[in-house]
Amino acid sequence: MAVAGPGARAHVLATARLMAERAPRRVDWSGWTAHAILVVAVAMIAFPLYYAFVISTQTLDQVTSLPPKLLPSTNIFQNYADAWARAHMGRLLLNSAIVAVAVAVGKISISLLSAFAIAYFNFRGKQVIFWMIFVTLMLPIPVRIVSTYQVISVLGWVDSYWGLTVPLMASATGTFLFRQFFLTIPDSLAEAAQLDGAGPLRFLWSILLPLSKANIAALFVILFVYGWNEYLWPLMITNSLEMRTAVIGIKSLVPSTSQLPEWNVAMAAAVMVLIPPVAVIVVMQRWFVKGLIETEK
Repeated sequence: MAVAGPGARAHVLATARLMAERAPRRVDWSGWTAHAILVVAVAMIAFPLYYAFVISTQTLDQVTSLPPKLLPSTNIFQNYADAWARAHMGRLLLNSAIVAVAVAVGKISISLLSAFAIAYFNFRGKQVIFWMIFVTLMLPIPVRIVSTYQVISVLGWVDSYWGLTVPLMASATGTFLFRQFFLTIPDSLAEAAQLDGAGPLRFLWSILLPLSKANIAALFVILFVYGWNEYLWPLMITNSLEMRTAVIGIKSLVPSTSQLPEWNVAMAAAVMVLIPPVAVIVVMQRWFVKGLIETEK
């Protein structure tokens, strides 16, 4: 049997490569379909936001004209200046930032401590306490708003930052998420820390918190947006304009009479209220991805 030389093998490989290049490639229709669905979904979600920005750049005559104009106009600086001055947006944005950050930090801190106690300490009724915390998910603020308001009124926290933030800090969801994450950490890690003389708080601060960076970042984004968009409780607990949050302050730009609202100014205020949560999502996404990478390492 003759053995093919190097030249013959090279010729065979070149011929096979040429035939593979000439062969028709199959179109990955599943990939194209998934991308088409994604583009349509993004367009449906983004179009209302884009149209709100377009309205915020137009004059009132352009806003009420038919057919509606879908391109930005040149009245952007005037509309945003009017919205900032009329609604006192500086104070409103500051109040919303204080409430959102306080609620997010408070929820995460309480959830970490409660999940740590439930996951690493053995005491009588531990499971009962955990499920009692979890059952509070069925009692959101709108359900218990009257009783909560009565408690805050007795404490004298009406129309204050304490009243705006403290009732929103308890989080059964955060407790459940951190507990489930702590249960995935090997017991040998806690035993090694105990042998090295680390106490419970030291173990929590030096070991569990660094391992929980990704969870904390993801939960902070969700809770910040939750606190920023909260409407019913701040509306009920605040009486003065100085303590109003941004989502409530926009209402002052929409007249309650039959007068035609200046939608361009109102949309300018709405866009300004939208920017901080988006900025937090963009910034915290880096920490979220960084935490995932460090966890995988």
